[in-house]
Amino acid sequence: MTSYIGIDPGKKGAMAIIRGDRVDLWPFDPENYRNVLLLTDETRAVCALERVGAMPGQGVTSMFNFGLNYGLIQGFLMAFDIPFELVTPQRWKKAFEVTGDKNSSIAVAKRLFPGVNLKRTPGSHKDDDGMAEALLLAEYARRTMGGTK
Repeated sequence: MTSYIGIDPGKKGAMAIIRGDRVDLWPFDPENYRNVLLLTDETRAVCALERVGAMPGQGVTSMFNFGLNYGLIQGFLMAFDIPFELVTPQRWKKAFEVTGDKNSSIAVAKRLFPGVNLKRTPGSHKDDDGMAEALLLAEYARRTMGGTK
């Protein structure tokens, strides 16, 4: 069985894994890398990692920290032999007809995965766009990197 991983590396990003009918989703945090390893153990895994860069007006320290985390993600994937593709937001969003409106990614994720909880924490009152986008990136990996179209 193949595990399809989607990672939105932003400050409010998330990580998702689709394995058969099972979907696992976590807020982005380097500590959650362990979850990826546990769920991909003894399976083939591929990953769609959102290709992002510095944002205008972002401070030097936050840009440095973001770049460091982005590199750590890639290093983690390489160290554990998880093939990955850097996917621009424009490319994966076009594949799902997601607009720039954050609610658009939530709506598409809920349509494709109606039973999945998109709330960031148990106390959250509304669905989170970072969680939805990680899930859509995992689905993008399944459709483009796994032969299921």
